This record gives sequence, C-alpha cells and structure tokens, in this order.
Amino acid sequence: MLCDRRCWFMSLCLFLAATLASTTGAQSSLPQHVDSQRLQSTLTKLSEYGRNPDGGVTRLGYSETDMAAREYVIGLMKDAGLSIRIDPAGNIFGHRDGAEKLPIILFGSHIDSVVHGGNYDGDVGALGAIEVIRALNESRTPTRHPLEVVIWTNEEGNHFGIGTLGSGIAAGLIGREILDRKDDKGVTFSEWLRRYGLDPAAFGAARIAKGALAVSLELHIEQGPTLYEKGIPIGVVQGIVAVRRWVCVVSGSANHAGTTPINRRHDALVAASKDVLAVRDVVRGETGTQVGNVGMMKVEPGAPNVIPGRAEFPVELRDLNDAKVERMWDHVAERFRQTDKDEGVETHCQPTDEVNSAQSDTNVQAAIRDAAKSAGLASLDLPSFAGQDSQNIAKLAPMGMIFIPSKDGISHSPREYSSPEDIAAGAEVLYRTVLLLDQRLEP
Repeated sequence: MLCDRRCWFMSLCLFLAATLASTTGAQSSLPQHVDSQRLQSTLTKLSEYGRNPDGGVTRLGYSETDMAAREYVIGLMKDAGLSIRIDPAGNIFGHRDGAEKLPIILFGSHIDSVVHGGNYDGDVGALGAIEVIRALNESRTPTRHPLEVVIWTNEEGNHFGIGTLGSGIAAGLIGREILDRKDDKGVTFSEWLRRYGLDPAAFGAARIAKGALAVSLELHIEQGPTLYEKGIPIGVVQGIVAVRRWVCVVSGSANHAGTTPINRRHDALVAASKDVLAVRDVVRGETGTQVGNVGMMKVEPGAPNVIPGRAEFPVELRDLNDAKVERMWDHVAERFRQTDKDEGVETHCQPTDEVNSAQSDTNVQAAIRDAAKSAGLASLDLPSFAGQDSQNIAKLAPMGMIFIPSKDGISHSPREYSSPEDIAAGAEVLYRTVLLLDQRLEP
C-alpha cells in the first residue's frame, strides 16, 4: 500500500507505540500481528504436495510435484496482493510497493525438500513470509522500502546435485555451465527450465544486481537441538558456517589375510580407521561448536580373507570461523601423516568442496533481537550449521536469519516438527524485524 510520508510516519508511530507497550506485559497478552491458524492451514495444505505414506514429503526441486506446489504458493502470493515475477532460474518473487524509491527488503525461503523429508524445513520461512505480507495488508501498514517475498528453487540440491542452486544462480555464483548438466535420467537443466515455462537463453537475467537489495531475511527451523532443549523460542543467527570437504584415499598392500603376519601388514583399512578417529579427536580438541564428520568408507578388494589394500573416505569440517576450519584440517593432516608412518601406507587427500562462512550483519541481528524482545520472546545467538540460501545472498546484501525450535533437533525427516506456537512466534518476529529495518536502514 502506498501513502505519503505523513501517512507512513503515523503508521510507524502506532506500530512503535504498540511495540513499547507490549514489552511490559505477559507473552499471552502481547499484541500479535500474524494469524497463526491461517499460517498453519497453509502449511498443512502445502504438505499435501509430494506427501509420503509416513507423513513426510518428497518434493524435489525441478520436478512435477514441485511445479504443483509452486502453483499453490503463487496463488497465495497473489491473494496477498503481491505482483509475481519468476526469474530464469525459477526463483519466485512477490513484490509489494514501498512509499519511497529504495532498495528492496527481501525475505522468504524454499519449498523443495530432500527425499523423504519433512514439512517444516523451508516451508516455515516461505509461508511465514507470505503471512507477514497478509498481516501488513490487514493492518494497512505501509513501508518506506519495497518488500519482496522470495521462494528459492532447489535449495536442497537433491536434483542436479547442487545445493542452494536457485539462490546461487541469483547471486552469480553458478554460471551458464549448469545449463548442460544432466540429471540421473539424462534430462538437462535447460530442459527442466523449459518445462517450467522458462527460457534458458535468458539465464543471465536471473542474477540480482548489487545494490538492488537493502537487506535479506530468512525465517527457518533450527535443524539442531539447541533452541528446543533450552526452551528458547527465537534464535538470532550469527552466521552460516564454513564447510570444507576432502576425499581421502589410503593406499596399502592387499595380501592374503591368513598367511601374512600381523606385524608385516600394510592394512589400508586399519590406517583409515585411525584417520577417522583422528578427525574426531581434532574436532573435540577445539573450543567451540565446531563439527566434523566421516560419513562413509569404501574398502578394496572387500573380501573377508584379503587384507584391504585401498580405503577411500570423505572428511567434512564445519565452523563459523574459516580460520578454525583451516587449523583443524592442518591438525588432521598431520595426524594422517603420522598414521602413514605407523602403518606403512600412503594417504592422499584432495579438496572437493569449499564454502566460506557467511556472517550475519550485526545491525540485522540487533533488529531481530529487538523484535523478539518487543514480542516478549526470549532469544539466543547461535550459528547455522546447515547451508542456507542466505549464505549466497549475503554476497549481495546484509543478511540475517531467524531460527525457531525444531523438536529434538530433527530435520530432513518425516519426524521433523515445529509447534504452531513456535512457527507463529517466528513469523511475528519476522514481521517486526521487517518494520524495524524499514525504519532503521539508511537510504
């Protein structure tokens, strides 16, 4: 809704007055702007697209099921009065005019899932953003900045094997080479764009120009146990962690397991097993919330009476501090070298993936904390250990994320669950954060 500066100023004053009044009351008596029942009903309806018998969903990006869910969400966006634009990568944008010619406040998430995933990862942030627009419309609250709700496509990356694909294209991190990439059925990315009614020749137009965005926000479930176990409803995300991955190959000597003395073996599996424990020891030896993982092991020749001559495994390290990740890897590599000497093998590791951390903007974090406080909700600063679309958009504009609890920290599972109360609290904080940033951001 458009209005002149006086109209905008009066609306802002009313909002701030309600906010200040609310900070002294009990949580149950505080004014809430979002409609919890309406938001929950849209989440329930969205869960029908790709529903599995066990209650979760399989709704992969760039799939027939995803297309149907997108039509439902586009309908919700239109009902909220948003003007719709779909970029050449398939990202959906719903625009609401601002009173002034200022950069856009962007907020939203994704609606695709992993195979046999849950009904909250991504969905809460996507439909919560639409609910914020509905609440703003119902209260006839104008904003100085134009607002856009975004639905990023193929965040999970199960299709084409690249996570945060849509936002990566929008941020200019993924180029035209993706157009010829084939999925497991031999269908190119270009062909999937055509199935979505998009033109691969216009691929470059999906990139968001620097300066177009004032700020980017994302509401999301935590995908970890911290908020749930502490009983805190709102997480203020400090940033999204760096992720480094390597594939390591241990080369030993295959030999007869019955005739080779135990002290004369060059067992690749024994050495690799020591390496796995070394990763755990190094990660545990650091102070902080860093994590590491070895998720699989391939052993050759793989016979019960043959000493393994080759073992291959991946190593993954994550932390919000890029330098700590590098330091941990240096210590891990040193432990691997020691194991090589002890076991008479050779280990070679090649980097396969390097994602730098993305820090949340401090002013955006402050706005989220203030918004939570004004709603009578406790908050906690914490990192995101899962990759998010916001990690890519942070390269274009200041970024912030709001987390809500996920029961038992479960995610990417049909057992994934966030309560209607927590979801509504997250949407309410998003609503208030949008208005605070609209007020605070300098032109």
